[in-house]
Order: sequence, then structure tokens, then C-alpha cells
Amino acid sequence: MLSTPATHAPPVVAALTLDLDDTLWPIAPIMARCEQVLHDYLSEHAPIVATRFPVPMMRALRDRVFEERPELAHDFATLRRLSLERAFDECGHVSPAVIDDAYALFYATRNEVQFYDEVAEALPAIARRHRIVALTNGNADLGRIGLIDHFHGAVFAREFGCAKPDGRIFAHACALLDVEPAQVWHIGDDADLDVVGAHQAGLRTVWLNRDGRDWPYPDGPHPDLTVRDLVELDTWLAAHTSP
Repeated sequence: MLSTPATHAPPVVAALTLDLDDTLWPIAPIMARCEQVLHDYLSEHAPIVATRFPVPMMRALRDRVFEERPELAHDFATLRRLSLERAFDECGHVSPAVIDDAYALFYATRNEVQFYDEVAEALPAIARRHRIVALTNGNADLGRIGLIDHFHGAVFAREFGCAKPDGRIFAHACALLDVEPAQVWHIGDDADLDVVGAHQAGLRTVWLNRDGRDWPYPDGPHPDLTVRDLVELDTWLAAHTSP
């Protein structure tokens, strides 16, 4: 499925920025497991909260807190913690230690990821050839996950203060790499957050399209490159990198 628009000049690939969730691992099953692990913990240590807020109700409460605090849209970790505190408060149950332990368990489970099949071999191969900065709206811990050695650095929306597709977060990643945006290629799965956002920030773009979706903006900006997985990306990079 690898495709790229025709160009008259060879592309310059000085460095890479790379999305994490749904690019290196699927995020939906992780979050479903997090919610269940949290519920099981609350059932044992705060049953009144677990009864009032089973998984669907806790999810609805989280959505309500997200809507009430748009200024924290870039900070999923704080919003999750606030949701948990709200659940305890609405049950009239005060237990800071249980809240601390519940959130710690949730976050630990969030970092128990299952890589897409090719990632364990393809990511190190790409990292040997190019410097990579992780660029994510999520809050994965690369150290816990075991990938930190493959990255030159990481930019997290929570720590930076805004999220993709805001151009400032892309610019910050390029500054960490000390490379002009036009020579940095951003790789990610999300058409809006990753491709359109990076394009508007002046980066080159790689759409990692694992399931063969159609590009949603036929009359808008297109990715500079579309790949099915990191193996295709590694093959393309090898062909476009000077020895």
C-alpha cells in the first residue's frame, strides 16, 4: 500500500517524529482493560463507588468531567484523576489513599501495551538510521514500556501544554531535534491530528494506515507518504537515506 506523490527532488529525511497510541500499539483494548482493572480494584477497596459507578457510568462521568474542563483537553492524566476524585466525592466517600492506589494501578495498566506485530523489529531498525522524537497526546511511559532507548526525546501534550494538531507542539519537537520542520517527517495514524496537523506546521507527513482507509480529504492536504506498517516505512527510509 506504500504510496507517495510524484516529486522532482529527492526527499530530505533529517529526522522523524512519531505518534505512539494506535501507531505502535492499539489503544482501545488497553483502555478497556484499564477500566476493568480499575473497577475490580474499586469493588474490593471502595465498593460503594464501584456500585454507583460501574464501567459505563464511570466512562460517562469521565466524559462529563472532560466537557467541564476544556482547558485540560491536552492532559488526559489529570482529567482521569479528577474523574476518579469526582466519583468518590459524589458517593460521599473520602479515601485519598485508595484514590492514589487506584490511579496508580490504572496508569500501570495503561502502560501494559501489546505492540503491533512488526514494531519490535522495525522500530529499532528505523532508530538506528534516524533520530526519532516521540510526539503524542497520550501519556504512555516509554521507560515502562521498554522503548525509551529508541528515541532521541519525547514530547507529551500534558507536559508541553497543548496537543496535536496545534502547530506549537510540532515546532517544539523540531526544536528538540534541531532540524527545520521541512526536513522532519512525522509518522502517525490520525488523519487530522497527525497528518493535517504536521502538514500545517510545515513538516513532511507519513500516514500509517494499517486498515486501508480512504484518505478523508480528497481536496485537502495529502500525506507525503502512506504506509501500511513500520516495515514499509523502514523499506522506504532505507531507499531514501544516504549511506
